[in-house]
Amino acid sequence: MYFTDRTEAGRALAAALTDTPALGADPQGPVVVALPRGGVPVAVEVAAALGAPLDVCVIRKVGTPGQSELAMGAVGEDGARVVNQTVVDAVGVTPEEFAAVEARERAELARRAAAYREGRPPVSLTGRTVLVVDDGVATGSTALAACRLVRARGASRVVLAVPVAPHDWTSRLSGAADAFVAVHTPSRFMAVGEFYRDFRQVEDGEVLAALARAGRPRHPEVDTHELAFPTGPAAIAVPEHAVGVVLFAHGSGSGRGSPRNRRVAERLHREGLATVLFDLLTPHEAEDRWKVFDPGLLGGRLAEATRTVRHHPPLTGLPFGYFGASTGAAAALWAAAEPDTAPGAIVSRGGRPDLAQARLPLVTSPTLLIVGGADGEVVELNRQARSELRCESALQIVPGASHLFEEPGALETVADLAARWFAGHLVVRRPGDDRAGH
Repeated sequence: MYFTDRTEAGRALAAALTDTPALGADPQGPVVVALPRGGVPVAVEVAAALGAPLDVCVIRKVGTPGQSELAMGAVGEDGARVVNQTVVDAVGVTPEEFAAVEARERAELARRAAAYREGRPPVSLTGRTVLVVDDGVATGSTALAACRLVRARGASRVVLAVPVAPHDWTSRLSGAADAFVAVHTPSRFMAVGEFYRDFRQVEDGEVLAALARAGRPRHPEVDTHELAFPTGPAAIAVPEHAVGVVLFAHGSGSGRGSPRNRRVAERLHREGLATVLFDLLTPHEAEDRWKVFDPGLLGGRLAEATRTVRHHPPLTGLPFGYFGASTGAAAALWAAAEPDTAPGAIVSRGGRPDLAQARLPLVTSPTLLIVGGADGEVVELNRQARSELRCESALQIVPGASHLFEEPGALETVADLAARWFAGHLVVRRPGDDRAGH
């Protein structure tokens, strides 16, 4: 017996983590990610001691039929999945039996994720040191799934920290994390609960209360309305005290209803950036493939929209930028070369900047090109295009991501990269400031 309860265990773990070299030298400090439900009371104490933001990583153990506490795997958000083949083989579980248990656990996982997040997005992990915290490690399946999940969400360093674990836990989980911290690692280990006097089940209400006390950030208040454009209505979203505005230039096969761009827009709102989502072509024009790939037409439409947006009262005077996807990236670069636009920054997602090749040397706006690592041909097109830009630029390749960034964590990485680029390059204008917006 080592701990009275999870709160005491959390304080002991926090003490073990204070000033430990395992956390590395991240100037922003770590983000603490708890495995609910049992890991949350532990993580609350750790986050408080380190002054770190707290979030959850929803993972479900896949228990063996008839012996649910024995994990034969784990599943998590964003499609994370771990199979402990040693346990599966030892118990003789068939693929069909595993699939049935997995389906049940994924349903419960979805319910819990919705309940815990209450519509809030996960805390951004891109480029951060992430401290994955649970109340203990037994087989390690859930911990392994959690480490994989936060890595997929962009963590640059992963530290797995628990109050108690088997003496050989680091060898079992070798490669799962960059560092491991445990308060106790006994040689005799049967179950995590044997090291707690009070190991009662944590309820959902306790998880929600803990997250509320930790002050996990919520969505900002956002005013939404529509503005008439020649190609159809534009969706305008303006967070309270907006400091800039980003116009989205949609590419081939996409439009203002694009779920991917809406998710990016939601991330930008958290940076105080208003967003404008609209169509560059009418529905009839979008059926013409020549127009879909015409950078002059698309760029001209974007330039016209920019003039309208800059005179729209909620957005007047705000610095602005362009976010272009696919052929929309060519439109953004084409429009940026117009003498009366001069956006403060441009971000391209899986873009075709090569279509605006004639205008690339004329672009003066800082430009970030984001491409999926599995999108080989487009990677090369972006590399060539960047070599022709004369402005500040960067090429960011998201490992393993395809053209649509549908892989777990890929789109979140895009959104975080875009948010940082715009926040760093758009002129930050505070309410009451009378500076021009470009």
